Amino acid sequence: LVEILSGTFEGLTTGTPISLIIRNQTQRSSDYSEIAEYYRPGHADYTFDQKYGFRDYRGGGRSSGRETIARVAAGAVASAILDGLGIELMTYTKSIGNISVDYQKCRKENIQKSPFYMPDLEASIKAEDYLMEQMEHGDSAGGIIECIITGMPAGVGQPVFNKLDACLAKAVMSIGAVKGFEIGDGFHAASSTGSDNNDGFQYIGNRLIKTTNHAGGILGGMSDGSEIVFRAAIKPTPSISKTQSTVNK
Repeated sequence: LVEILSGTFEGLTTGTPISLIIRNQTQRSSDYSEIAEYYRPGHADYTFDQKYGFRDYRGGGRSSGRETIARVAAGAVASAILDGLGIELMTYTKSIGNISVDYQKCRKENIQKSPFYMPDLEASIKAEDYLMEQMEHGDSAGGIIECIITGMPAGVGQPVFNKLDACLAKAVMSIGAVKGFEIGDGFHAASSTGSDNNDGFQYIGNRLIKTTNHAGGILGGMSDGSEIVFRAAIKPTPSISKTQSTVNK
């Protein structure tokens, strides 16, 4: 549960800093006592020890996935601000393991209906079966999250030091489980040709639009007025039940 300590009154912001706290009520530090001396594969145990000569083994400390919850809480505030500016974010799970959504079957309203936030409910059912299979084997799975931003005006961002795509990449890559980031066609652009990858321009009435959106809504580090589309690749959860190879301290 989120506790709001300051910055709001009677449902409105007051202009002072908004302070939020989320207490972890279900922590069980004793669960980690047996692995206190071991470097868990896929975790930051080893790198923390090398940098600081000390680590908090009770769940990962600063590198724990729990850290993400503060971003979710603050992100809710940011989303409300963007909504007031007419900028809308639609974020969903594009794939889990080798199960991907079929865009022909995607519906925005399905995102909240799916336990995995997939807009394709058929893919969601397949993903559930796939994850149950991995759990039976003591394993986990990764996936891809896709975000579409609409209502963004053209010209937001800087051409060199504060490129909009670079700022988005830094923010998304700062999430511990993210191992890849792409905008628009992303890595697919590397196997494309310039004539295929370039987005043409045209006028509809007095409004300038692009004929395609391979660039994902950003040109030269600045928004171009079309939808901003980016994806984040999430690694499989490292805490698994399978026997793995490691060493003690």
